[in-house]
Amino acid sequence: MDDIDIETVADPDLEDPVLIEGLPGVGHVGKLAAEHLLEEFDSELVRRVYATEFPPQVNVDDDGVASLTCAEFHAVETEGADLLVLTGDHQAATNGGHYELTSAFLDVAESFDAERAYALGGVPTGELVEEYTVLGAMSDESMREALDDAGVEFRPDEPAGGIVGVSGLVLGLGARRGFEAACLMGETSGYLVDPKSARAVLEVLQELLAFEVDFESLEERAEEMEEVVGKIQEMQEGPAGPAEDELRYIG
Repeated sequence: MDDIDIETVADPDLEDPVLIEGLPGVGHVGKLAAEHLLEEFDSELVRRVYATEFPPQVNVDDDGVASLTCAEFHAVETEGADLLVLTGDHQAATNGGHYELTSAFLDVAESFDAERAYALGGVPTGELVEEYTVLGAMSDESMREALDDAGVEFRPDEPAGGIVGVSGLVLGLGARRGFEAACLMGETSGYLVDPKSARAVLEVLQELLAFEVDFESLEERAEEMEEVVGKIQEMQEGPAGPAEDELRYIG
């Protein structure tokens, strides 16, 4: 196998599709959001991307059938825009791999004549979040008005250290190819899978792209996570009260 191998599964006709990237990251915010789009809308698998940068493993389904790990592109048609949704279980293992894979992802997007891209992810706060804000970054200042109107916040020096991984490179490499690209980052503690943050990101995305999506399944997952958080807080507080380093972000 080549270092990167792109398998064509289907070639639907899409009208000015928008690339939506949601790979694993902080709070799994982007991955949750992307997978929710695939669950709520009719979608079609169009590409599989295999790479030696992914872990050396296979995934096994409920019937015991194994398949080599990969990233996937799905075509989604909404009332507001056609989407090309990228998701998967892994990111690259090395710095160079991130560049190579993101370039391959953008190649796929260009093959469908996509010119816009939104990378979805989370930004860690190190503490539990009560009101979920979506922070933004963009490839060009011309995008700011639309992002402002959709409720995206821009803060000096945030996220600290910049945006790493595919989400950052979709903006950086995408801009060099002429993509109009933005990153939507939901605030999250950084400790647990965060369906509420994913919902906040999707609410902004649906405002930008003029579609509507149901959030019932995300709400159910959020309730499950609240129970987990409650149990963690009880254990942390205990007889001696809250720990001094409670909910400090690590990693």
